Amino acid sequence: MAATPDADQPSVSTVGQSRTRLCDEFASIAGTDSTVAQRYLVENDWEMERALNSFFEADMEKVFEVEDSPKSETSSKSKKSRVEGEPPADCIDLTEDIPASARKPSEEEDNSKLSLISWNVDGLDTDNLAERARGLCSYLVLYTPDVVFLQELIPPYVQYLKKRAVSYLFIEGGEEGYFTGIMLKRSRVQLAGSEIVTFPTTQMMRNLLVAQVEFKGQKLCLMTSHFESCKGHAEERMKQLRVVMQRMREAPDTVTVLFGGDTNLRDPEVAKVGLPSGVYDLWEKLGKQEHCRYTWDTKANNNKAAKYVSRCRFDRIYIRPPTKDGVPHLVPDHMALVGLEKLDCGRYTSDHWGIYCSFTAG
Repeated sequence: MAATPDADQPSVSTVGQSRTRLCDEFASIAGTDSTVAQRYLVENDWEMERALNSFFEADMEKVFEVEDSPKSETSSKSKKSRVEGEPPADCIDLTEDIPASARKPSEEEDNSKLSLISWNVDGLDTDNLAERARGLCSYLVLYTPDVVFLQELIPPYVQYLKKRAVSYLFIEGGEEGYFTGIMLKRSRVQLAGSEIVTFPTTQMMRNLLVAQVEFKGQKLCLMTSHFESCKGHAEERMKQLRVVMQRMREAPDTVTVLFGGDTNLRDPEVAKVGLPSGVYDLWEKLGKQEHCRYTWDTKANNNKAAKYVSRCRFDRIYIRPPTKDGVPHLVPDHMALVGLEKLDCGRYTSDHWGIYCSFTAG
């Protein structure tokens, strides 16, 4: 009598259909063909996330010509953030400080201000990525921000920045795929500690990166994140906002808390969650200036070649001043969008505009 097939085992046709679907999904996400998709999936035991990580790492190393880029370690689940120590000797610093003797009087006055840039740099878009990364460096030179919040970083992009922004300390919110990062001006901001806070129900590898720092004798808690994307993920996005607001509310009363990132938030979602007492939206605090309302604007930014017009304030800055009497505050005094100029390649540094803001240390 012939053996009866095990009913629990998937049929050959089912496995084939499943793998065809995985190839199609991989090709769609990575912008490649099914042959390349199949190769990476086979090499990674048909695990989509591992295959995509492998593809993006290999592809980006070619784009940036990073010959000595270290392989990512398999410790992405660790809740300790990665902090870059002293820069390698062969790094070329494009962002070094201006010597004090060379500063103008107005620059000396600005020395007491804290400046910050928050930017989703769209590292997953491989087109013209090396030139766009150089574009980011040019803005770091132009604005010399004390703190930089970055979203949608990939490992080779980080390696590129580490070699060209040596005056900054790097804190990474991940090691594989794409993640966030914080850059601190070494001569101006001192790091006390950092951590990664997980979002337990995220489907998009999102988390909250936190750094405890000191600036001009003031204690600051810096936070950045990239909330869940797309209209259909509003509930998860609001969960993530609640986590951030709880951390801001529970911070010590002697600490200024600054959050910045690509929140993907819509105004009704923020209204539904609500901001705790003492926490405010920087754009609203500075008068809701129209010229820096929309950070995602397919009408003005053609990087995605979108056939629709979408203008949203996805990128936001929130601040909670110290609540204890007598503790110095950071007083916001300026906000603007950056990245509005096209590069020589005909594209912008990112599909998002960056946010630049400054504060007077009082």
